Amino acid sequence: MSPPPRGPDTGDQFTLQLPASTSHPPAPPITVAGRALTPSPVFDTYWRFAAARHALYQARLAGHPGPWTSDPILARHRFTNAFRAADRVSQHLINQVIYAADPAPTEVVFRTLLFKSFNRISTWQLLHTELGEISWARFDLDRYELILGRAAQAGQRLYSPAYVIPPPPMGAARKHTNHLRLLQHVMAGGLVERLLAAGGMAETFRLLHDIPSFGDFLAYQHTVDLGYSDIVNFDEDDFVVAGPGARDGIRKCFGPAADGIEHEIIRYVTEHQEQHFARLGLRFDGLLGRRRLHLVDCQNLFCEVDKYARVAHPDVAGHSGRSRIKQTFRPLAEPLTAWFPPKWNLNDAATADSAEATRSCWPSQTPTPSATTP
Repeated sequence: MSPPPRGPDTGDQFTLQLPASTSHPPAPPITVAGRALTPSPVFDTYWRFAAARHALYQARLAGHPGPWTSDPILARHRFTNAFRAADRVSQHLINQVIYAADPAPTEVVFRTLLFKSFNRISTWQLLHTELGEISWARFDLDRYELILGRAAQAGQRLYSPAYVIPPPPMGAARKHTNHLRLLQHVMAGGLVERLLAAGGMAETFRLLHDIPSFGDFLAYQHTVDLGYSDIVNFDEDDFVVAGPGARDGIRKCFGPAADGIEHEIIRYVTEHQEQHFARLGLRFDGLLGRRRLHLVDCQNLFCEVDKYARVAHPDVAGHSGRSRIKQTFRPLAEPLTAWFPPKWNLNDAATADSAEATRSCWPSQTPTPSATTP
């Protein structure tokens, strides 16, 4: 993989800033789903943000010391990676949940759904420490509920603040108990068999969408997460769902004319990414120099550019009317990891020794109730 581009020479520090928007003419009109769309300045920011955020990730992965950017918005606020699978929580899911234990489909689905019920690494580590083995074959709802109940009573956060995980209607007083009951219900109700028989990504999404409390957003996120495993092998670019943040970002890029065709716009940018990076003179190496952006990544980038535009383009309105970016950036001590689903054929980009070193970077499975980021 080629090294990421450097900013101005600052000695040992790596700096990066979004390229100036005045160096290229505005984006020309495009046609999507039969509609003529006139891009706003936020559309060019979408591509500049993707390139800058990914170069920042590459710099951190290569071990460059911070600060990794001179862009004040990127430096101050927390944004996800250009590639969803490179995010810390996704990396933990892939490395320590999906591929770290029994590969039987029932166990993979159980572990994945359990982890995503809370979407918080410290909650998984707590359960792993207390139970030793996390397994559907040995699942004891009362024991799981006791462990999580004690942690919640002690003030430990069980859920990630990254997005809202609504409580399922399972009759318990505590949210975590309802999620455990829901998990037991779907696992005992034949979900795994239906997932294995699903004909593609859209059908997998529909099966998950039928789960109580799962709306479009959660069903799509869980579909993508199960897609990291070997138990399903659908085409990742068969299907996409635009979440609320992505719809906001798309509205900021194209205005009201984009309403109702958000999925088609996500597909357009996925299919034309090389054209727009080249149009703006942007370098984008892809993931480990091999993997281009897929539908889920471009969907996420619209969500992230919505947040970035709240500060960079405060005069451009979305749907929500939000004007602040809530989460601030606080780098953690643990090194970044870059180990991806083997079926993507990315991990051989590194030597066997370095790949093993990447996997060994994970901290021991101990609860970390003081973790500051999801």
